[in-house]
Amino acid sequence: MKEIITILLCTLVLWSCSESKFEGIDTQYHTLLENAINKAGDNKVEIEKAISDASKEQKNGMAYLISYMPERDLKSLSAAYLINNVELAYKAKAEFPWAQNLPDSIFYNDVLPYALMNERRDDWRQDFYNRFAPIVKDCKTINEAIKVVNDTIIDVVKVKYSTEREKPDQSPYESIDQGLASCSGLSVLLADAFRAVGIPARLAGTPNWTLKQGNHNWNEVWVNGRWYFTEYYPSGLDQGWFLADAGVADVNKPENWIYASSWKPATHAFPLVWDYDIKYVHAHNVTDRYIGLWKAEEAKRASQGNKITVRVKMFKNKECTLISDNRVETQITLSKDNEIIDNGTTAGPTKDMNDILEFYLEKGKKYTLTYMDSKGIPFSKDIIAEDKAMDITLYKTI
Repeated sequence: MKEIITILLCTLVLWSCSESKFEGIDTQYHTLLENAINKAGDNKVEIEKAISDASKEQKNGMAYLISYMPERDLKSLSAAYLINNVELAYKAKAEFPWAQNLPDSIFYNDVLPYALMNERRDDWRQDFYNRFAPIVKDCKTINEAIKVVNDTIIDVVKVKYSTEREKPDQSPYESIDQGLASCSGLSVLLADAFRAVGIPARLAGTPNWTLKQGNHNWNEVWVNGRWYFTEYYPSGLDQGWFLADAGVADVNKPENWIYASSWKPATHAFPLVWDYDIKYVHAHNVTDRYIGLWKAEEAKRASQGNKITVRVKMFKNKECTLISDNRVETQITLSKDNEIIDNGTTAGPTKDMNDILEFYLEKGKKYTLTYMDSKGIPFSKDIIAEDKAMDITLYKTI
């Protein structure tokens, strides 16, 4: 009997100590926090300080952040870093109307975190708030804020897409210092810009397309109860050059799935193609949503009648190798029977290699593509829309 009483007393004492240590924090986080502190090793003092020094209103947010932090961060990040990150996230939540009523589950998971993947942990939030808060201050809705951040981020951070970047998993300042980034690095920049002003954002992507070689990462934003995709070079929500590829993902092959990142552990690990051994970036399988979006787009295109897709690329000249830096951004005018019917701009060297100008043309009809050559002289090329999709390559220097 004495042994039972002793055990009960010890349990009560441990429970009381835990309650005291985590006062003001929901009990659902207590065990998770104990585990996190144990994993922190020599850095446990910093983690405990971050928990104890968080304000009353921000304690559960801090608890969520620490509960699901990768072990590498538990062992290295300071209390000051974590407290500053949390305080600025809550500042954005209080300031911007679209952030004020976010569910805690979305705010904690997709605004509060300081990282998206395995990138270097930069202290970016104050700087990004300073850069983007003035840009969105007059926005009334989250849609307006998303658009203005999307439209201006290239000018604000001055980073362009390039295969010459140092590495794919760059942090915000690694990309800014180079002025170059991969699609993954660009996605980190855009998500951090969104999060700095209270817009929920996460990483999305695939390790390998189903019908062609290559991977791609982009962003998703949470708007009024659902997720939409966008990317650093904007084309609108749920619109983009890669939808046709994402929409035919093979649901039976995980290497072809579309993944969306999560701070809180999820069913899958986000596949980082530069290091598949990294498992602490969590992810949901969102393949079905992209398949649904593509089916809707196909139905829309089918309603346009007897049309095919014509993809147009432009390079510097015929001798150049077909790599990113040799692509040329040029206005293309499309006409039929001497009447202009459409226009668009070819992707230049800063765009993703798979971002290609597309036109939808009637089968069997003759069209003319017109653009300015390197000397500023109009040049025209006649094409006939065939029975299947066509790829047209143009050269700036004839």
